[in-house]
Amino acid sequence: LKMSWFRLYLPLHVLMAACLCHSIKAPTTNSQQSFNTGLFNFYHSLILADGKETTVHLLKDIPKRYYFVLEEGRFFSPFTITVTPCDVPIEWSILVHKASASFLGKATGGDHDTQEVSKSQKAQGMVSTIFNYKGNSVETYMGMSSHSALYMLEFLSTERDTHITVYLTTDTTSGHLYPELPMDPRIDVIGIGHTTVTLTWKHSPSVLQHRESIQYCLLVNEKHNYKSLCAAETAIRSAGMKLPPTLALSLSPYILEPQQVMILSNSELSIINRVSSGEVRQTCMGTKNTYTVPSLSPDTQYYFDVFVVNLLTNASAAYTGTFARTLEEPEPKVMELKDGKVIQVVLDGKKQKFYSLQYQARHKKIQFTFQLCRGQVRVHITKNGKTVASENISGLKYFSLKGKVLDTYLVQLRSTEDFNSSVKVQVSPHFHKPLFPLLPESLKIKSFSKLRTCNSVTIAWLGTQEESKYCVYKRRIEEDQVWRELQSADRCSGPESRHRSEKVLCKYFYDLNLQRAVTTETIQGLDTGTLYLFDVYLFGPSGIPVRYHSKVVKTRKKC
Repeated sequence: LKMSWFRLYLPLHVLMAACLCHSIKAPTTNSQQSFNTGLFNFYHSLILADGKETTVHLLKDIPKRYYFVLEEGRFFSPFTITVTPCDVPIEWSILVHKASASFLGKATGGDHDTQEVSKSQKAQGMVSTIFNYKGNSVETYMGMSSHSALYMLEFLSTERDTHITVYLTTDTTSGHLYPELPMDPRIDVIGIGHTTVTLTWKHSPSVLQHRESIQYCLLVNEKHNYKSLCAAETAIRSAGMKLPPTLALSLSPYILEPQQVMILSNSELSIINRVSSGEVRQTCMGTKNTYTVPSLSPDTQYYFDVFVVNLLTNASAAYTGTFARTLEEPEPKVMELKDGKVIQVVLDGKKQKFYSLQYQARHKKIQFTFQLCRGQVRVHITKNGKTVASENISGLKYFSLKGKVLDTYLVQLRSTEDFNSSVKVQVSPHFHKPLFPLLPESLKIKSFSKLRTCNSVTIAWLGTQEESKYCVYKRRIEEDQVWRELQSADRCSGPESRHRSEKVLCKYFYDLNLQRAVTTETIQGLDTGTLYLFDVYLFGPSGIPVRYHSKVVKTRKKC
């Protein structure tokens, strides 16, 4: 085998791989000059594995190249290449060097810009481009060569750094890595309600053949459709949350992030990610091809994507996504407030609408109590049509008002954030037993840096002149979770929402002298160099807790 021209252009490790694994005919002296103009593109290319999905990381504006060689020995050598962009649109092409123009090939895929090169074009040089593509769809190229040939795949991202997956196979007789889609891969919307959308789709042939190892997974979001599961997972991760390696792991043990909610019902697992742009919901439902998505917001547009997933390989194929808008909910009636009764109101941040509560006084003096649970809320109170209070609230807020018996009060609440906020509301006569405990001047938790050790920290908080119960909880967190945890904490949730293992202790204390109403606690048994989030809950006579502001403390690395 003559390889003199080959050594001039390929590095040693590529040369050895090509020599050991494949047979390539050397060009004649007359054709060497035309070949020289194209073969330099193969320099420093990487070998593309056959029969294995390869993840390729691309830097912006820097092309990356892989090559593979088709052996001589069979009259026709078929091969298939599938490229899945995981984020932004990319450009990719297939180049070939071979001694003849005897080549057959075709591309299959969605909407894209492709180019097939004619035989006359391929005959002009030893290196020719046989396929071009630009876009973010999953694209499959099917080719067949009658002679030994050296192929190169070139990938380029012009928008930003990204990653893709590439699958090459020369064995077209074995089973498919990717599940098959039906002839009609569309998702049909067969029902729309105020808070539900019902979907159906045609079965994948893979489900009918391998029911035990194939399942459907649904992704619901308020932004846009995704053309691959890889692209969906990348988008969700970019919002600052962790995911299972694939939705196919839905029934495997999985530790949720603080902004995630897991719902398991009728063997269906849903994971709801709460992000600033709305919710991203993932649901895997086995092999059922009809599903009703529950608990949606009224008058909201949602995008639905169905993926058929191979549980053995984690490979997936995407149906053609669809979208639907839930029905608009009729304007809610003004809710009546009753003496002493607590209600919790969830306010839609996107619509910025006022939520109205009405109260008819039975006493001259009354008190409104607001406990902010999440977000920021604007409160506007009128008495007989005249404004008596209007301000943004944070934490716990009281409004003590005077008037006449049968005065009508209207409370209007609105979220000032672009995401949902929630607040608890109570109204009662001024002399009524208070619902919430007596609060200290500050709800901050203090930590003492000098008292930190490798396995303990010391915290302190203020108390009151009223004997009350205080409970301390701790939880390990990661560095990238701190800001998100502090921002998204539900300040109305009590210890019942915490795992039993997170409880540290409960204690009672008070001091009639407010200057001395301070308590400290040293928490032992912690891990070295680890971040912990500490919470203190204050319980009053009514048993309703008030949560202090969370405190994050890190133990020392060295002692």
